[in-house]
Amino acid sequence: MQITLNGEKREFGETQTVSELVQTLHLSGQRIAVELNKEIVRKKDWESTVLSEADKIEIVHFVGGG
Repeated sequence: MQITLNGEKREFGETQTVSELVQTLHLSGQRIAVELNKEIVRKKDWESTVLSEADKIEIVHFVGGG
């Protein structure tokens, strides 16, 4: 399955959920936001949101400071 992740086309082996993608990218436990096809996916919905071929995903890290 090919998706666009943060503007870069990437190949992933099989259909997966947002939660599985976050784990595959070793981002679990980090403060991130996920946008799927220009819509924010709530963290509580990551496990039930299945990715499809040609999806566009943006993952942003929260940075603290002042």
